[in-house]
Amino acid sequence: MQNLLKILLRYSNFLVFIALEVAAFLLISFNNVYPRSSMLSTANEVVAWQHATLSNISAYFSLRSQNEQLAAENAELRNRICSMDSAEQEPVTHYQYAKVVQMTTNRLHNYLTINRGSKDGLRIGQGVRNEEGAVGIVRTVGTNYSVVLPLINTHTNLSCRFAKNDYIATLQWNGKDSRFAQLADVAAHMVVNPGDTIITSGLSPVFPEGIPVGIVENSTLKEGDSYYTIRVRLHTNFKRLKYVEVVENIHQQELEELQNGMD
Repeated sequence: MQNLLKILLRYSNFLVFIALEVAAFLLISFNNVYPRSSMLSTANEVVAWQHATLSNISAYFSLRSQNEQLAAENAELRNRICSMDSAEQEPVTHYQYAKVVQMTTNRLHNYLTINRGSKDGLRIGQGVRNEEGAVGIVRTVGTNYSVVLPLINTHTNLSCRFAKNDYIATLQWNGKDSRFAQLADVAAHMVVNPGDTIITSGLSPVFPEGIPVGIVENSTLKEGDSYYTIRVRLHTNFKRLKYVEVVENIHQQELEELQNGMD
């Protein structure tokens, strides 16, 4: 206690000076319009920043909910279009939306996991797409989740066709760039141009015909070669993939059994 009193007495002049400075500052601030408005403006800016931050956080979570709702609505709209196209017959294709919960894009054998499984009616071999185009094929199915082999997996082969003339080809991936894939089996007599549209062929029960796949980026035909080397820019941006639609072909199991019977 005595030490404290000694310190206070020793620095009493300095402490009194600080107290007077604080008092003077407060008097000036609350009796002078400009300084007070400056302080209030600063305070308001802090409050506004807090509100803006909270608003952005709220908007972020709201946006996630809106995106999921939009994905569900897109799937329902696609189902309605299929019903209209089928006229009086039962629609062959049905779409069910799902959320991507895990994904890789930097491996040779990439995969993605979606939050739909056998309880939702998913089966191995079903196609998966999004609003941009083809995504991949369901490889394994659990009760609540399924693993999909995307187009950017070196084990994935997709039957495609040129939209301009229905010429059939096979889409493969070389394991390098997730934006591009390679089109095989295109004979030298074909005329291939940059910008040619590639779509699903419809020759397998995995995808119906006409789902966008990509566009020809460039092609090479060396002298003496029988087939082109073709680079396709994929429509699907796998780096930003969040929601997908699982394609259900109600005749898929029957078609697969018939095809397997021919082996």
